[in-house]
Amino acid sequence: MRMFRFAVLSLFAALLFAPLPAAAVPATGLADAAVPTDVRIEPAALAALLKGPDPKPLILQVGFGVLYDEAHITGAQYAGPTGKDDGIQNLVTHVDKLPRDRFIVIYCGCCPWVHCPNIGAAFTKLHAMGFTNVKVLYLPQNFGDDWVSKGYPVEHGS
Repeated sequence: MRMFRFAVLSLFAALLFAPLPAAAVPATGLADAAVPTDVRIEPAALAALLKGPDPKPLILQVGFGVLYDEAHITGAQYAGPTGKDDGIQNLVTHVDKLPRDRFIVIYCGCCPWVHCPNIGAAFTKLHAMGFTNVKVLYLPQNFGDDWVSKGYPVEHGS
């Protein structure tokens, strides 16, 4: 039942916060255009990293609050939907006082990677702020399909 609710909420968020019209989206998609392949981290690699020794990365969910409340990576902090100005400001508040070499992993997973309105904006902002050790969790379909259904660690609620 929880997976069904997550799927419905993901679909709702994707429709409600639809990205730019297709004509305005780069051919490779929003996230592909903003996030270089060498900074992407696969779900299996992040899950293994989280099981390993400290220090752990700071994990920030840069998507919609309803999805964070339903399920998020264990230990992740909610930074807000960075496809909007208030979400970007919330992200800045989370990281502004951190050393610029702090290991940070960001993820969204609201919808397929190529349509995500949040991940590219978050990565671009962190890069512009001078952060040099940022990885982006590559979720080609969505958080439910690419993380939750694989049995990787999640928490529920805020």
